[in-house]
Amino acid sequence: MDIYNRRKYLIIAIIIAVFVLIVLRLIQLQIFDPTYKIYADNNSQRRIIQYPPRGLMYDRNGKLLVCNQIAYDLMIIPRQMSSFDTTSFLKDMQIDKNDFLERLQKAKQYSYYRPSEFYKQMSKEQYAYFQEHLYKYHGFYVQARSLREYPIAIAAHIVGDVGEVNTEMINNDKYYTIGDYAGKSGIELTFEKYLRGEKGVKIYLVDVHNRIQGSYMNGEYDTLAIPGKNLELSIDANLQEYGEILMRNKIGSIVAIEPSSGEILAMVSSPTYDPNLMVGRQRGYNYDSLLNHKDLPLYNRAVTAAYPPGSIFKMAMALIGLQEQVISEYTSLPCDKNLVGCHGHPPNSNLMRAIQYSCNPYFYVVGKRIIQQGKETSIFRDSRIGLEIWKKNIVSLGFEQKFEIGIPSVYTGFIPGPDYYDKIYGKHRWAYSTIYSLSIGQGEVLVTPLQMANFTAIIANRGFYYMPHLVKKIDDKLVEAKYRQKIITPFEKDCFEPLVEGMYAAVNEDFGTGGLARVKGLDICGKTGTAQNPHGEDHSIFIAFAPKENPKIAIAVYVENAGFGGVWAAPIASVMIEKYLTDTVTNKWSEKRILDANLIENESTQR
Repeated sequence: MDIYNRRKYLIIAIIIAVFVLIVLRLIQLQIFDPTYKIYADNNSQRRIIQYPPRGLMYDRNGKLLVCNQIAYDLMIIPRQMSSFDTTSFLKDMQIDKNDFLERLQKAKQYSYYRPSEFYKQMSKEQYAYFQEHLYKYHGFYVQARSLREYPIAIAAHIVGDVGEVNTEMINNDKYYTIGDYAGKSGIELTFEKYLRGEKGVKIYLVDVHNRIQGSYMNGEYDTLAIPGKNLELSIDANLQEYGEILMRNKIGSIVAIEPSSGEILAMVSSPTYDPNLMVGRQRGYNYDSLLNHKDLPLYNRAVTAAYPPGSIFKMAMALIGLQEQVISEYTSLPCDKNLVGCHGHPPNSNLMRAIQYSCNPYFYVVGKRIIQQGKETSIFRDSRIGLEIWKKNIVSLGFEQKFEIGIPSVYTGFIPGPDYYDKIYGKHRWAYSTIYSLSIGQGEVLVTPLQMANFTAIIANRGFYYMPHLVKKIDDKLVEAKYRQKIITPFEKDCFEPLVEGMYAAVNEDFGTGGLARVKGLDICGKTGTAQNPHGEDHSIFIAFAPKENPKIAIAVYVENAGFGGVWAAPIASVMIEKYLTDTVTNKWSEKRILDANLIENESTQR
């Protein structure tokens, strides 16, 4: 009997304990913990994401390049929908029934309970009208967001564009949800995490007519959006715009760098496009049109296109020859056209004159002395050793390097080495006579305009450079320290003086190949190049810096299918330099000639 009594009391105790626990839990849930109340209130709430204003972009002088404009998206929560006059809705939204059903099905497939985009980027007129009728359509609400706007329609390849995120981006970053926007190209993509800011949320109470009645719990659960960070770019908007105007009706690029900092002053790729085309409801259509255009305006030739450098590569050959001590600044070599073709010019009394005249046979011999230094009795083994030395020196000048300038798709170019020629010709089966075209910037060498502009900055600085970059500051903070570190090349400073003198003579003395770049009082130093093109006219190339002492700008100009470098690329570089240094152009005839020239028609027909 005692056993049964003890069991009875134990069961009673357990029942009392469970009852007490239930009571305590109910007290906690109903008095102290608002979670379930919040869940219960969800049907009478509307959570509206507060999209932060995207960070702005300015040029180096504080001129606004990229800002924001307000747009409105119609959002839907399928579960909150109730029956309404569909005909009236279609009329208000100016869409047909099939379009409506497709959008509704897409929203349901995404989620019955979470908001998704039903109709994006309503016009201000649509928004104003629809806002008056919104109460009739349960489950719908309007959400404001910002779109990009470009007060000056320039630098499209630099600033990039913003578009709707895809599934991959959503899966890789929890910040994004369907319908969000993010950087798709250019600086917008590279600096996305700085520009996008942080989203906030506002929770409102709505009545049975879907009308907002006020903040939920006095805004206790609201969070503020944090604006994106502003960027100060390195480019000069006036110079960038001028360069884009000069390159109209031409295919090619211009890259200008400040030698003392590595800051990119202008980066023009032509043809270009108005960045405003990549904003709004027509973005998809405009993108497809640009993508399929025969002249490839979306293609950033300044950093992605790779060309044979032509005669401007003779400057690198001269440097290596001096460093390897196979020539001196006083070396005189005849213009022997039996070695390689050349134009008529006075005798090459020294290295400076060879640069001034751009003598092909001179640099053919320089290349041979570098590649075949007699370190091996076999010319094949000797050439292999020499080419290894040559490539190591070339790469130290910034070639075959991918500069992290602040935008994606920067190409490394290509500098061939011994292994490359072994694959083509077989090991110990090639010598300098096989690869001599490297000495005049032809053959397999490929460089980008960015790399050539940086090489020009190295010459201007007499042996060092800073990594080229497009962004100076994020808010008020300077960009990473790596962009402020001086990169010193392995060449002695004395090796650069003959190059500087030769480039000065090429522009400012008789028989120089770059005479059309001359500007009185600016001491422009330059070098022409003409790169062979098997598909049409040769490419016109010019590199330059100014002034000769304490240079402020280094520039590379490429004009595709425009012929000799001194005819088109040199005068374009000249007016760009004068515009930047003096804010004016004195040679109005040359400027008009460039502006009036249409060099794209002939080139386009050859594609």
